[in-house]
Amino acid sequence: MSDDLRFMTRAQADAADIDVGLREYMLRVYNYMASGVALTGIVSAFVSQSPQLMQAILGGPMKWVLFIGIIGLGFMAPRIMMTKSVAAAHSAYWVYAGLFGLWLAPIFLVYTDASIVRVFFITAASFAGLSLYGYVTKRNLSAMGSFMMMGAFGILIAIVVNIFLQSSALYMTISVLGVLIFAGLTAFYTQEVKQMYLESDGHDVTARKSIFGAFILYGAFVTMFIFLLSLFGNRE
Repeated sequence: MSDDLRFMTRAQADAADIDVGLREYMLRVYNYMASGVALTGIVSAFVSQSPQLMQAILGGPMKWVLFIGIIGLGFMAPRIMMTKSVAAAHSAYWVYAGLFGLWLAPIFLVYTDASIVRVFFITAASFAGLSLYGYVTKRNLSAMGSFMMMGAFGILIAIVVNIFLQSSALYMTISVLGVLIFAGLTAFYTQEVKQMYLESDGHDVTARKSIFGAFILYGAFVTMFIFLLSLFGNRE
């Protein structure tokens, strides 16, 4: 067998190994993400059945504690996931999903159950299509992703401002822009998660990358769901 032929055969085998490994890695990412979404839904549904917990969230400072906790952990979790142990990465992710579940519990009092379920499936279908695009596209989405991330920070500031303004027009604008921004981020994040795998690392680092990938995709999914619910949810 010639050297060129051996080289081609080896290259093809390496490509096949990467392809199989990439599929397994992405499946792990999506499984973690789906489990996080499930945990959020279970916590929300459970808390919504407790008048005492709902009163604590709606009537006291707890909602602000949860909001600040989610924002704070959202900034801290990536560092924990990529520099600490796998156990620490898991802890940060599941705590984050649980906090979101507590914070979202009041939606069961604001919106009808049927509209929550409908918007959830709309979000899931949209997320699947956008994530698939981010996975298969050959286009580099980095420029778009950077723009969308700046937009996400702008949305966060606008939400805080509107807490004091209570403007329905600004609320609607935030919701529409939020859907568009996090739709773009879903595709961008998926491409980033895929690229992270292609960087050569040990098993421990790859395991933490899968948790981190689930974390950023989870955030895009849940945030897009919230904005879509504000647009299309039927209020009680």
